[in-house]
Amino acid sequence: MKLIAGLGNVGANYTFTRHNAGFMVIDKLAIMNNLEFKENGKLKCLMAKYRHGADDIILIKPTTYMNLSGEALRAVMDYYKISLEDILIVYDDLSIELGKIRFRPNGSDGGHNGIKSIIKHLGSHDIARLKIGIGPQPPIPSEQFVLQNFYKSQLEDLKSVLKTAVEGIDYYLDNGMAQAQNKYN
Repeated sequence: MKLIAGLGNVGANYTFTRHNAGFMVIDKLAIMNNLEFKENGKLKCLMAKYRHGADDIILIKPTTYMNLSGEALRAVMDYYKISLEDILIVYDDLSIELGKIRFRPNGSDGGHNGIKSIIKHLGSHDIARLKIGIGPQPPIPSEQFVLQNFYKSQLEDLKSVLKTAVEGIDYYLDNGMAQAQNKYN
């Protein structure tokens, strides 16, 4: 069993913000697999399940808000007994320009509070990630920028990167991190 977690904030006022790029990718993946999310209050997330090849895949969108994402991840991991190496986190990254994605097998939180929470609750930096570029950041505080909606002029790039990210996740599930990095980074 594998777990793919998209990070973001719940609520209509956050739906199209840059910080919800992880949710957007997971939503696109769910749509392409005809899945519907169901809320699981005990596990603090919206969840959908599907089969990819020989693997059962759980998709989650934490309902804890970004800064407490690790709580939901830990709850789902413990409940389903999912190991660290079977997790992929999908989230926004300011240091990558819009339209680009980057797979990473591990790393620091890079100032991202959702990843900081996950590292704290999982007790490791060795967590596979798919970063979705939302940059470049204009000269405003990052906390303000990530909570803004994408500009209308960015919507075509956003649609394209969501499609590429979903293709990348499928490729990652079939071929592993190293090959996904070679093809998509």
